[in-house]
Amino acid sequence: MDIYTIIFLALAVFIFLRLRNVLGQRTGSEQPPRAARDVMPAGQDNVVPMPGRTIDHAPLAPTEEPSPVQERWKGVAEPGSPVAAGLDAIADKDSSFNAQQFISGARSAYEMIVMAFANGDRRSLKDLLSSEVYDGFESVIRDREKSEQKAETRFVSIDRAEIVNADVRDRAAHVTVRFVSQIISAIRDKNGNVIDGSPDKVTDVTDVWTFARDMASRDPNWKLVGTDSGN
Repeated sequence: MDIYTIIFLALAVFIFLRLRNVLGQRTGSEQPPRAARDVMPAGQDNVVPMPGRTIDHAPLAPTEEPSPVQERWKGVAEPGSPVAAGLDAIADKDSSFNAQQFISGARSAYEMIVMAFANGDRRSLKDLLSSEVYDGFESVIRDREKSEQKAETRFVSIDRAEIVNADVRDRAAHVTVRFVSQIISAIRDKNGNVIDGSPDKVTDVTDVWTFARDMASRDPNWKLVGTDSGN
């Protein structure tokens, strides 16, 4: 026998002994595995069922957790309400739509638009408004400039922003939000005299704005398409 054969035989013996130590020997008196022992009778009247078997045929217990449908617009719209139905229609067309994130973005857009309008910032307004709404805002800014008037606006707080309507028209999603805010606003003439509002008084303001987005477009941005005021 050459040296390689001796080495292979020695390795084979070593591996056999290691497996014997790890796995043990079958003597005929070993206990069956636990799962099998559980279904074997300890006596004629004592049978322990395999864990999980009885659950397979038991009726499902009522869950305490609300279903995903009930949770979908939690904190935004009541289940079964027209607003929830409108949000469902939007989400069916755009699975990435998130109502909470929309409200957060709408709050930011609301403040940006109000401040841009007060400052006569046409460039910012063009990015945030539909062409029709922009024309109306720009007309007021132009009249102010002709009269040499200056608007002063400061936000104190946005107390509430809630979705009051949502729907899909053709391929566009529309969401209407009611904003309740506290604002300090005044208009001064060319001599600096206050001709409207107050530079010191906080005023409660309610605005109802509608935002829209073309869901067939790759542009993810929403634009202001309608404004109203009300309670």
